Amino acid sequence: MAKYLLLIYGDEQRWETMTDAERAEIDEGHRQFWGRAGSSILASGELEPTSTATTLRARPLGDDGDGPSITDGPFLESKEVLGGFYVVDVPDLDAALDLAAGLAEVTHDHSGVQVHPLVDHG
Repeated sequence: MAKYLLLIYGDEQRWETMTDAERAEIDEGHRQFWGRAGSSILASGELEPTSTATTLRARPLGDDGDGPSITDGPFLESKEVLGGFYVVDVPDLDAALDLAAGLAEVTHDHSGVQVHPLVDHG
């Protein structure tokens, strides 16, 4: 078995203006995903808007402050932001791709799903 991180990306402004029907379609896709994936889901979550995010970074050279520099907002400037995730434990990449293909986000023009293998340190 192998672990994969399924990252759900999309246009945050578009997510905020989705109709109830679009939201219901995406929610139904997640219910179906849970039905198909079952116990292979190790973790999942939907993220709050990027306006609630905080980023920690090394302080710039010459900055005498203690600890990391802390700023509001996401790490990257991007049209698409990370909106949610699943961690799944499945036999192989094909199985992970098959599960990810069932998420409604892959059928919308403002979102997508990235499938990323996790390093096995075991």
